[in-house]
Amino acid sequence: MNTITKTGQKCTAEPETLIPKHGAYRKLKSFQIAQLVYDVTVRFCNRYIENRSRTHDQMVQAARSGVQNIAEGSQASGTSKKTELKLTNVARASLEELRLDYEDFLRQRELPLWEPQHPALERFKKKRCATLDDVRAWVEEEKKNTDTHRQTRTDTKSKNEVNAPVAVSDRPCRSVPSSVFVANGALSLLNLCCYLLDRQLAAQASAFENEGGFTERLYRIRTQKRQR
Repeated sequence: MNTITKTGQKCTAEPETLIPKHGAYRKLKSFQIAQLVYDVTVRFCNRYIENRSRTHDQMVQAARSGVQNIAEGSQASGTSKKTELKLTNVARASLEELRLDYEDFLRQRELPLWEPQHPALERFKKKRCATLDDVRAWVEEEKKNTDTHRQTRTDTKSKNEVNAPVAVSDRPCRSVPSSVFVANGALSLLNLCCYLLDRQLAAQASAFENEGGFTERLYRIRTQKRQR
Protein backbone atom coordinates (compact mmCIF):
# COMPACT_ATOMS: atom_id res chain seq x y z
CA MET A 1 0.00 0.00 0.00
CA ASN A 2 1.43 3.40 -1.02
CA THR A 3 1.14 6.59 1.02
CA ILE A 4 2.22 10.15 0.24
CA THR A 5 4.64 11.87 2.62
CA LYS A 6 4.71 15.63 3.36
CA THR A 7 7.47 16.05 0.77
CA GLY A 8 5.28 14.49 -1.92
CA GLN A 9 7.28 11.28 -2.14
CA LYS A 10 5.68 7.88 -2.22
CA CYS A 11 6.54 5.32 0.40
CA THR A 12 5.32 1.78 0.93
CA ALA A 13 3.46 1.29 4.20
CA GLU A 14 3.17 -2.12 5.75
CA PRO A 15 -0.33 -3.43 4.96
CA GLU A 16 -2.69 -4.12 7.83
CA THR A 17 -2.91 -7.80 8.70
CA LEU A 18 -5.98 -9.64 9.93
CA ILE A 19 -4.16 -11.02 12.96
CA PRO A 20 -1.43 -8.58 14.10
CA LYS A 21 1.60 -9.44 16.16
CA HIS A 22 0.57 -10.35 19.68
CA GLY A 23 1.46 -12.44 22.72
CA ALA A 24 4.77 -10.76 23.67
CA TYR A 25 3.65 -10.60 27.28
CA ARG A 26 7.01 -11.77 28.66
CA LYS A 27 8.49 -8.42 27.63
CA LEU A 28 5.83 -6.47 29.54
CA LYS A 29 7.13 -4.89 32.74
CA SER A 30 3.75 -5.48 34.35
CA PHE A 31 4.02 -9.23 33.66
CA GLN A 32 7.58 -9.43 34.99
CA ILE A 33 6.67 -7.70 38.25
CA ALA A 34 3.44 -9.70 38.63
CA GLN A 35 5.44 -12.91 38.22
CA LEU A 36 7.88 -11.78 40.92
CA VAL A 37 4.94 -10.91 43.20
CA TYR A 38 3.59 -14.42 42.62
CA ASP A 39 6.90 -16.03 43.61
CA VAL A 40 7.21 -13.82 46.70
CA THR A 41 3.59 -14.53 47.70
CA VAL A 42 3.97 -18.31 47.47
CA ARG A 43 7.03 -18.19 49.73
CA PHE A 44 5.41 -15.66 52.08
CA CYS A 45 2.25 -17.74 52.51
CA ASN A 46 4.19 -20.97 53.05
CA ARG A 47 6.26 -19.34 55.80
CA TYR A 48 3.88 -16.99 57.58
CA ILE A 49 0.31 -18.20 56.96
CA GLU A 50 -1.28 -21.46 58.04
CA ASN A 51 -1.32 -23.83 55.06
CA ARG A 52 -4.85 -24.98 55.73
CA SER A 53 -6.29 -21.48 56.06
CA ARG A 54 -8.46 -20.00 53.37
CA THR A 55 -6.30 -16.86 53.30
CA HIS A 56 -3.27 -18.91 52.22
CA ASP A 57 -5.09 -20.27 49.18
CA GLN A 58 -6.75 -16.96 48.31
CA MET A 59 -3.50 -14.99 48.35
CA VAL A 60 -1.68 -17.51 46.17
CA GLN A 61 -4.59 -17.72 43.73
CA ALA A 62 -4.90 -13.91 43.52
CA ALA A 63 -1.18 -13.61 42.74
CA ARG A 64 -1.43 -16.38 40.13
CA SER A 65 -4.51 -14.76 38.58
CA GLY A 66 -2.57 -11.53 38.08
CA VAL A 67 0.15 -13.32 36.12
CA GLN A 68 -2.08 -15.65 34.11
CA ASN A 69 -4.60 -13.01 33.03
CA ILE A 70 -1.91 -10.63 31.78
CA ALA A 71 -0.52 -13.46 29.66
CA GLU A 72 -3.92 -14.66 28.46
CA GLY A 73 -5.06 -11.15 27.60
CA SER A 74 -1.92 -10.49 25.58
CA GLN A 75 -2.34 -13.75 23.68
CA ALA A 76 -6.03 -13.10 23.01
CA SER A 77 -5.35 -9.61 21.64
CA GLY A 78 -4.66 -11.04 18.18
CA THR A 79 -8.34 -11.67 17.58
CA SER A 80 -10.10 -9.77 20.35
CA LYS A 81 -9.09 -6.42 21.82
CA LYS A 82 -12.21 -6.62 23.95
CA THR A 83 -11.00 -9.85 25.56
CA GLU A 84 -7.53 -8.37 26.08
CA LEU A 85 -9.04 -5.37 27.85
CA LYS A 86 -11.29 -7.55 30.00
CA LEU A 87 -8.52 -9.96 31.09
CA THR A 88 -6.08 -7.16 31.84
CA ASN A 89 -8.72 -5.65 34.11
CA VAL A 90 -9.20 -9.04 35.81
CA ALA A 91 -5.45 -9.13 36.47
CA ARG A 92 -5.59 -5.63 37.92
CA ALA A 93 -8.51 -6.56 40.19
CA SER A 94 -6.77 -9.72 41.42
CA LEU A 95 -3.64 -7.80 42.38
CA GLU A 96 -5.76 -5.20 44.18
CA GLU A 97 -7.29 -8.04 46.21
CA LEU A 98 -3.81 -9.33 47.00
CA ARG A 99 -2.69 -5.86 48.07
CA LEU A 100 -5.53 -5.74 50.61
CA ASP A 101 -4.54 -9.18 51.94
CA TYR A 102 -1.00 -8.00 52.65
CA GLU A 103 -2.31 -4.87 54.35
CA ASP A 104 -4.70 -7.00 56.44
CA PHE A 105 -1.83 -9.27 57.47
CA LEU A 106 0.11 -6.32 58.88
CA ARG A 107 -2.87 -4.56 60.48
CA GLN A 108 -4.30 -7.62 62.21
CA ARG A 109 -0.93 -8.47 63.75
CA GLU A 110 -0.25 -4.84 64.70
CA LEU A 111 2.81 -4.76 62.47
CA PRO A 112 3.93 -1.55 60.72
CA LEU A 113 2.69 -0.67 57.25
CA TRP A 114 5.46 1.48 55.80
CA GLU A 115 4.95 4.61 53.75
CA PRO A 116 6.50 4.58 50.24
CA GLN A 117 9.18 6.99 51.51
CA HIS A 118 10.37 4.61 54.23
CA PRO A 119 14.19 4.30 54.06
CA ALA A 120 14.08 0.51 53.74
CA LEU A 121 11.61 0.74 50.85
CA GLU A 122 13.71 3.41 49.16
CA ARG A 123 16.64 1.00 49.26
CA PHE A 124 14.36 -1.77 48.02
CA LYS A 125 13.31 0.28 44.99
CA LYS A 126 16.92 1.12 44.15
CA LYS A 127 17.80 -2.59 44.05
CA ARG A 128 15.27 -3.16 41.24
CA CYS A 129 14.73 -6.75 42.33
CA ALA A 130 14.01 -9.11 39.44
CA THR A 131 14.04 -12.47 41.21
CA LEU A 132 13.01 -14.05 44.49
CA ASP A 133 16.69 -14.34 45.42
CA ASP A 134 17.06 -10.55 45.00
CA VAL A 135 14.17 -9.96 47.40
CA ARG A 136 15.57 -12.48 49.88
CA ALA A 137 18.99 -10.77 49.77
CA TRP A 138 17.36 -7.40 50.47
CA VAL A 139 15.48 -8.79 53.48
CA GLU A 140 18.64 -10.36 54.89
CA GLU A 141 20.59 -7.14 54.42
CA GLU A 142 17.91 -5.03 56.09
CA LYS A 143 17.59 -7.51 58.96
CA LYS A 144 21.33 -7.43 59.48
CA ASN A 145 21.39 -3.63 59.54
CA THR A 146 18.46 -3.51 61.97
CA ASP A 147 19.97 -6.08 64.33
CA THR A 148 23.37 -4.34 64.23
CA HIS A 149 21.78 -1.00 65.09
CA ARG A 150 19.83 -2.60 67.91
CA GLN A 151 22.93 -4.29 69.33
CA THR A 152 24.97 -1.07 69.11
CA ARG A 153 22.35 0.90 71.05
CA THR A 154 22.11 -1.83 73.70
CA ASP A 155 25.90 -2.01 74.20
CA THR A 156 26.20 1.76 74.45
CA LYS A 157 23.52 1.88 77.11
CA SER A 158 25.02 -0.92 79.15
CA LYS A 159 28.50 0.62 79.20
CA ASN A 160 27.83 4.31 79.70
CA GLU A 161 24.45 4.60 81.38
CA VAL A 162 24.07 1.59 83.60
CA ASN A 163 22.46 3.51 86.45
CA ALA A 164 20.77 6.21 84.38
CA PRO A 165 16.96 6.22 84.00
CA VAL A 166 15.77 4.87 80.66
CA ALA A 167 13.73 7.29 78.57
CA VAL A 168 11.27 5.97 76.02
CA SER A 169 13.40 7.23 73.12
CA ASP A 170 16.53 5.59 74.61
CA ARG A 171 15.17 2.07 74.71
CA PRO A 172 16.77 -0.43 72.33
CA CYS A 173 15.02 -1.03 69.00
CA ARG A 174 12.97 -4.20 68.94
CA SER A 175 13.97 -6.76 66.33
CA VAL A 176 11.77 -6.39 63.25
CA PRO A 177 10.23 -9.69 62.06
CA SER A 178 11.19 -10.83 58.57
CA SER A 179 7.50 -10.91 57.66
CA VAL A 180 7.37 -7.11 57.98
CA PHE A 181 10.09 -6.67 55.39
CA VAL A 182 8.59 -9.21 52.99
CA ALA A 183 5.03 -7.90 53.27
CA ASN A 184 6.06 -4.27 52.78
CA GLY A 185 8.37 -5.22 49.92
CA ALA A 186 5.54 -7.13 48.25
CA LEU A 187 3.25 -4.13 48.70
CA SER A 188 5.85 -1.90 47.04
CA LEU A 189 5.97 -4.28 44.06
CA LEU A 190 2.17 -4.42 43.94
CA ASN A 191 1.89 -0.63 43.94
CA LEU A 192 4.20 -0.45 40.93
CA CYS A 193 2.47 -3.32 39.12
CA CYS A 194 -1.00 -1.84 39.64
CA TYR A 195 0.24 1.52 38.36
CA LEU A 196 1.63 -0.12 35.21
CA LEU A 197 -1.58 -2.07 34.65
CA ASP A 198 -3.64 1.12 34.98
CA ARG A 199 -1.53 2.65 32.19
CA GLN A 200 -1.81 -0.54 30.17
CA LEU A 201 -5.60 -0.51 30.49
CA ALA A 202 -5.76 3.13 29.41
CA ALA A 203 -3.65 2.40 26.32
CA GLN A 204 -5.75 -0.64 25.42
CA ALA A 205 -8.99 1.31 25.82
CA SER A 206 -7.66 4.11 23.62
CA ALA A 207 -6.57 1.65 20.91
CA PHE A 208 -9.96 -0.06 21.02
CA GLU A 209 -11.80 3.27 20.68
CA ASN A 210 -9.64 4.52 17.80
CA GLU A 211 -9.03 1.31 15.84
CA GLY A 212 -11.89 -0.97 16.82
CA GLY A 213 -11.58 -4.69 17.29
CA PHE A 214 -11.31 -7.79 15.15
CA THR A 215 -14.62 -7.21 13.35
CA GLU A 216 -13.66 -3.68 12.28
CA ARG A 217 -10.23 -4.86 11.16
CA LEU A 218 -11.78 -7.69 9.15
CA TYR A 219 -14.11 -5.21 7.42
CA ARG A 220 -11.24 -2.84 6.57
CA ILE A 221 -9.08 -5.59 5.11
CA ARG A 222 -11.89 -7.06 3.02
CA THR A 223 -12.83 -3.61 1.75
CA GLN A 224 -9.22 -2.85 0.77
CA LYS A 225 -8.92 -6.19 -0.98
CA ARG A 226 -12.07 -5.59 -3.04
CA GLN A 227 -10.82 -2.14 -3.99
CA ARG A 228 -7.49 -3.54 -5.18
